[in-house]
Amino acid sequence: MQDSSLMQLMWLASPALPIGGFSYSECLEAAVNAELVTTEQEASDWLVEQLHTTLARADLAVIAQAIAAWRAADHARIDELNAWVLQTRESSELRAQAEQMGRSLLEWLRNHTTATPSQIDVLATQQPTYPLAFALAASATAAPLRDCLLAYAFGWAENMMQAAIKSVPLGQSAGQRILSALTANIPAAIDHAITLNDDSRQAFSPMLAILSSQHEVQYSRLFRS
Repeated sequence: MQDSSLMQLMWLASPALPIGGFSYSECLEAAVNAELVTTEQEASDWLVEQLHTTLARADLAVIAQAIAAWRAADHARIDELNAWVLQTRESSELRAQAEQMGRSLLEWLRNHTTATPSQIDVLATQQPTYPLAFALAASATAAPLRDCLLAYAFGWAENMMQAAIKSVPLGQSAGQRILSALTANIPAAIDHAITLNDDSRQAFSPMLAILSSQHEVQYSRLFRS
């Protein structure tokens, strides 16, 4: 991979990217409040399971298909995948997260040379979601598909590790051990995501949906999801 492509992926994966990822725990805070996650090991197990159950089967699979669609200029396919993401967010919080981060990344793309104005306009005419906006940003690099998915998954893992540190709470060393467990599982999650098609891709995680609905009315919280 060329240096410029690698640096673009590192930039997209960075927690410093101004799209608001740090403000979401994706129901982890609700799990802590419900005492389902109270220790480092429970947090690690929870996030590894979330990686395989939700990220691999839904977002990573969508991004893999969307990168191919962006590179082929298949705008009808982009519309279809973006609509699927919106339809499968199981709570208002999770949908709001997908939309807010999608809009923020689209605004970031407007100020960079990563995507063309016409590509940005295609997504801007919809309710842009984060997976589709990330796929657009990644598709503009010369990076292979697998590397694009590794960048997305690692960025997610870093954000979730930080959420665990703040909400359980845990120390930095514990956070690094959680991140190590997640990175060890990311390649297998990506291998699975790449094999999924429209019929096998899915977004079905009832416990997360319930926790997200509870989090919407949780009295004391740090995160927006």
